[in-house]
Amino acid sequence: MKVALQLYSVRNDCAKDFFGTLEAVSGLGYEGVEFAGFYGRSASEVRDRLDKLGLDVAGSHTGFNALILWSLDRTISFNQTLKNKNVIIPGLPGELATTKDDWYKFAGFLNELSGKLKPLGMRIGYHNHLSEFVQIEGERPWDILGKQAKDAILQLDVGHATRSLGSADEAIAQLDKYPGRYLTVHVKDYSKVKGYNVIPGEGDINWEKFLLACKRNGTEWLIIEQEEYPYGTPLETAKKALKNLREMLASI
Repeated sequence: MKVALQLYSVRNDCAKDFFGTLEAVSGLGYEGVEFAGFYGRSASEVRDRLDKLGLDVAGSHTGFNALILWSLDRTISFNQTLKNKNVIIPGLPGELATTKDDWYKFAGFLNELSGKLKPLGMRIGYHNHLSEFVQIEGERPWDILGKQAKDAILQLDVGHATRSLGSADEAIAQLDKYPGRYLTVHVKDYSKVKGYNVIPGEGDINWEKFLLACKRNGTEWLIIEQEEYPYGTPLETAKKALKNLREMLASI
């Protein structure tokens, strides 16, 4: 399993100096990055810089609107040039996610996208926040996607899942519930006392259990995402988070 940084973690740095931030992330020892925007840069510019820095693309968070109508062709072309195979929707617009039927329709939408992307060597996926584990009309949206959108990556954000489900063990259990679907996951700790103001290994999650579950379920990318920064700047916190994760990986 390779380790990447979700660039939302360092979004302010990216806004000031996108390529300089990519260089800094590479210097910290990350193997790849997951994008959360491109700050006006073309796909060819970004690809060229990644090649020079030796960074791989773990994926890109891509908004729903970029995957509909004529935006879809542009998005596909951009990601082909970027050589990104993991297109991850970071959340469904709230007005489209109010009923159980909405989520069934969204699962169908993911299946349609998968049919278009798969022949191109690309995959569609979805990233959870909190609401996906809250029942709507007796069913959790995450389970609807797990059962109905069978070719889609389920990108588990284990920190959000732990907070929503109220149990780190139940969050980790999601990995075995839909085996082989968690090709990329978000490594984010959560503490009932400190919230997200912790790095991996400092909160409520049993990381040995989580990493072993990832390993047996074929996870390719462990993607660190920090929403808060207990160790100074975002980059300093990302450095410490990587150190902790590397140590935990070495022990399994």
